[in-house]
Amino acid sequence: MSKSTALSASEIMMRDINVDEALWASSMLPEGIVERWFIADGTIVADGDPMAEIRIEDALHEIMAPASGRLTIVAAANTVVEPGSLLAQLAVDETSSRG
Repeated sequence: MSKSTALSASEIMMRDINVDEALWASSMLPEGIVERWFIADGTIVADGDPMAEIRIEDALHEIMAPASGRLTIVAAANTVVEPGSLLAQLAVDETSSRG
């Protein structure tokens, strides 16, 4: 059984994970598709972990975790996304990033 620690709201920061507009730099199509998620909703990820794949035309692009935290998926697999679309939110524990 896992043990969880309660954190106050001031210690948790929600960080949006959006589709990078630069992925469309060489694309003719205005949208892409969330091909798949490598991890489940609610999973704790580490900074740099691969989280999802976005298909734009024939190219697959990996989306990496920008920080460590608990992931909440907003755009499910097979969702059509546009540049800047919200993919997920990351609950980042600010206390663990303090030196």
